[in-house]
Amino acid sequence: MIMAGGEGTRLRPLTLNVPKPMLPVANRPMMEHIVTLLRTHGIDEIVVTVAYLANNIRNYFGDGSEFGVRMVYATEDTPLGTAGSVRNAMAELDERFIVISGDVLTDIDLTGIVNFHEEHDALATIGLVSVADPLEFGIVITHDDGSIERFLEKPTWGQVFSDTINSGIFVLEPRIFDFIAPDGPVDFSSEVFPALLEAEEPLFGAVASGYWEDVGTIEAYVRAHQDVLDGRVQVDVPGFQLSHGVWLGEGAEVHPDAVVAGTAIIGDYGRVEAGARLGNYTVLGSNVRVRADADLERVVIHDNAYVGESAQLRGTVVGRATDIRRGARCEEGVVLGDQCFIGENAVVGAGVKVYPFKTVETGAVVNSSIVWESRGARSLFGRDGVAGLANVDITPEVAARVAMAYATTLKKNATIITSRDSSRSGRMLKRAMMAGLNASGANVLDLEIASVPVTRFLVRQPRYAGGVSVRLVQGDPQSVIMRFFDSDGLDLNEAVQRKVERLLNREDFRRVLAAEIGEIDYPARALEQYTSALEDTVDVQPVRAAGFKLVVDYGFGSTSFVMPNVLAKLNAEVLGVNPYASTGGIMAFDRWHQAEGVASVVRASGAHLGAVLDPDGEHLTLIDDEGHVLTDDESLFAMVSLVGGHLLGDQIAVPISTSRVIEQLAGENGVKIRYTKTSTAALMDAACDPGVGFAASGDGGFILPGFLPAFDAAASLVKLLELLAKEDALLSSVVAKAPRAHVVHDTVVTPWDRKGLVMRTLVEQTKDRQVDLVDGVKVWHDTAWILALPDAEEPLTHLWAEADSDAEARRLIQEYARRIRQLVR
Repeated sequence: MIMAGGEGTRLRPLTLNVPKPMLPVANRPMMEHIVTLLRTHGIDEIVVTVAYLANNIRNYFGDGSEFGVRMVYATEDTPLGTAGSVRNAMAELDERFIVISGDVLTDIDLTGIVNFHEEHDALATIGLVSVADPLEFGIVITHDDGSIERFLEKPTWGQVFSDTINSGIFVLEPRIFDFIAPDGPVDFSSEVFPALLEAEEPLFGAVASGYWEDVGTIEAYVRAHQDVLDGRVQVDVPGFQLSHGVWLGEGAEVHPDAVVAGTAIIGDYGRVEAGARLGNYTVLGSNVRVRADADLERVVIHDNAYVGESAQLRGTVVGRATDIRRGARCEEGVVLGDQCFIGENAVVGAGVKVYPFKTVETGAVVNSSIVWESRGARSLFGRDGVAGLANVDITPEVAARVAMAYATTLKKNATIITSRDSSRSGRMLKRAMMAGLNASGANVLDLEIASVPVTRFLVRQPRYAGGVSVRLVQGDPQSVIMRFFDSDGLDLNEAVQRKVERLLNREDFRRVLAAEIGEIDYPARALEQYTSALEDTVDVQPVRAAGFKLVVDYGFGSTSFVMPNVLAKLNAEVLGVNPYASTGGIMAFDRWHQAEGVASVVRASGAHLGAVLDPDGEHLTLIDDEGHVLTDDESLFAMVSLVGGHLLGDQIAVPISTSRVIEQLAGENGVKIRYTKTSTAALMDAACDPGVGFAASGDGGFILPGFLPAFDAAASLVKLLELLAKEDALLSSVVAKAPRAHVVHDTVVTPWDRKGLVMRTLVEQTKDRQVDLVDGVKVWHDTAWILALPDAEEPLTHLWAEADSDAEARRLIQEYARRIRQLVR
């Protein structure tokens, strides 16, 4: 009989979602080690007493056949004590039986204890073990023949006359039930065994050989793993033993440049990247991922956890599916519960316990346990969509559920356009989203691999209700982003985002009948529609007459499916670089590195200009005819200088953080500047206004509202060619005429709960100056200005400053950064 009803309160937070016997030791539940031990000693009929989270145990072991035993369960609805639990299963215990705890780690010789029991014709035999510190256990004192003289429950040091303790392993005859009162809690040590002594029944203690550890505390749990790795206890460790104390699970990968510096267990399908270090006593569960340069020592990490780049963990226990981000540090004695999130560069101090589902913010320093407090789940939608680590944060299950929530906001039978980049992650997650959309009664028109602008363009057609595109996050090839578009091809507004998030959190999805499940279709001539419309937006004749010679890097993206045909019709001579879709290329894509490569080709070939289109087809990097790579400011100023005299409208929209040089350039053509919030959604919303003829983000994103009120690198490049042709100008001469901007950007770490204080205080401190509150707080200092803006996703405050020189702008930044740091102390 296995006693498996304990809650394991001293092991919290690890036991809040799993019963104590199911806690993994060496990547197998403790109770599985006990079942293996029983089977090894010829015991194959098992009764399990269950109470706390009983279904976890039932679902894992079933009827025991998978483990070579027959297993039945006795449910304890109310606490019955150790003996009461055994009596509760009396119907199954009609012959000699062994009682053993399901939450200890042991390789004790059970056969030896049973033989001792038979030789002495005992009614009850207690397995005894020697321990160094018996104060927390019941001491058992025996005569020379092994018969028990007396018990001492949790003695003081003055009462310690022996180091042999009750191990909780009993060999019992069915007649023991005569000494266990029915219908109530009864304990063996304090009631039944003393009663046997008083009745002079044959009660013996057998000193057992082997290892025994009561895994009742976090310290004991960590120690048990160390004893397994040191070989002090004989248990079955899953995987292949590479060397003494090092096991590698099925499908696990350890990069040749990773270091395994001591004993370790690497679970099934785990992955350890280059530069990572696994110090002594490292235990990784199944599907654990350890990123480059992480440093682990004396850690136990449960299944499906993620350890980011350069994270440092010492003496830490990490719960299932917990996410530890880049540069985070967990010190000695830290315990993280299941599904916690530890932000980048956060520090969790020694001895801190973080309970399940809690979030530690980026850069936070935590020195006390987090039990009830939480900032709450991170907002589902970020700046551009729903982003996270592929198959860690954004799994197929998550993708399907988010898609169902999105489809639920639309009418049944609506049609949604889907697309992706060429990555495997994008393909996997897009398919999951298509299933979710169909399950909620939405039809899908799948573009397969397509750029973001093409997707937005087609979504704007009247018969479509919205769109979804799944892509790698630029600059972070391990992460993906799910982007959502409304029927105008724009990002979802905040109201719809909140509605989607609310439906997702409540799982209040529309689930349609089988006959109403949505269809999947594939469009004909989608790219032709986009290219035809793009050609119609430019005056073709001047461009053809100019005979441009171009070097274009397509960034390994799907714009390579569109642009060659468009440029050919413009009579442009084009040298295409990376003119194909490639996952590997996207993952290694670096905008400025690619631009330098194009610049060298421009200089060598005598091309009129060069361009780098990002893999999503939204942002544009320009190289002039002299091979100079334009900064984002230079590109913006050049575009504004050229477009100002050919504008359909009288306004240009830019973020509030843009240099004031823009006003001078636009004013030369009588055009006004309209400042918006810094978010992409705000800029796109402004671009929908009839008076706005052009918009730009300041980071290579340009919007031509007459074609598409969203970023489109291909359309921007074609428009630039038209403007250069009409002005009969070289890009280098346009850039040379523009003034130089002196804008500096920096960030200051700002806890979430202090952001409001920071903004309010800055407004109060600058009440005598001109202040703009379009987005954040923009304070004017004569001709200079500084903008303070809290980050929507991270515990940061952004600072932008512009002055007559870089040095003056930096001074202004430093002054306000100092103010903010004083406020958040």
